Amino acid sequence: MKKWIWMLAAILFLSGCMPGGNPGGFGEIGESGFGEYEVPPTFAPRTVVLVGLGDSLTQGVGDEMKREGYVGRLAVRMEEWKGVKNVDIQNLAKRGRRSDQLEGQLSDPRVREAIAEADILTLTIGGNDLMKVVKQDLFNLDAKAFEGKLEPFMNSLSTSLFQVRRANPDAVLIILGLYNPLTVVTDEESDFDGILSEWNGVLEDAAVADGRACFVPVDDLFVSNRDLVYHTDFFHPNSKGYSRMTERIMESLSRCGLNRLSGGEWEF
Repeated sequence: MKKWIWMLAAILFLSGCMPGGNPGGFGEIGESGFGEYEVPPTFAPRTVVLVGLGDSLTQGVGDEMKREGYVGRLAVRMEEWKGVKNVDIQNLAKRGRRSDQLEGQLSDPRVREAIAEADILTLTIGGNDLMKVVKQDLFNLDAKAFEGKLEPFMNSLSTSLFQVRRANPDAVLIILGLYNPLTVVTDEESDFDGILSEWNGVLEDAAVADGRACFVPVDDLFVSNRDLVYHTDFFHPNSKGYSRMTERIMESLSRCGLNRLSGGEWEF
């Protein structure tokens, strides 16, 4: 009998010493631990799935080092995050893809299934929509050439993001902005700069409205080729250009709040 009395006394004493415990009873046991102690999501690192969507910039075209463009570089940086053990990449992007084609791709059940498995999604889209107009009116380029092009882009983008979120409402979404490759030819301001700014505004607004997305501006990284950031086609980034995009993604995630966007899953 004395043995049981001593055991009960010891239990009551220990529970009273625990932070948040009751001197006269047991501390409350929560789902994540005892009392006020909670195990943070970052405590046990896990494999993270990174899915790339969109066009050639996400595909990594122009990366002479064959490191999968900014997606491959981002995966390496992600392995340094608290809560991340390693990263599996599924890159579904394709060179030349326009916003309407992205919308069509997302109707594929296999694509939606891959998106459903993602922890982080990245997206570049809109560049080929703009370049289609540029190629038609390269030597007579003004604002009129782009009339009626923004609304279809907005509609396709909206539909695509709706499909993405229907498949996966929780993944962190990284939306990269557009840049002007024509600055390689001339640094004079043109109507195209205003058009580009307007389209980037649409992409940024979409990220803000999403709630778990972060917009990444990259237009200032590709002004002319003085810093040798372009591939030899003078349209896609080279290895240096993709490295700069990756750094900008990291800066933007810090600004947007990675821990908040991920629901506490990861942090730098």
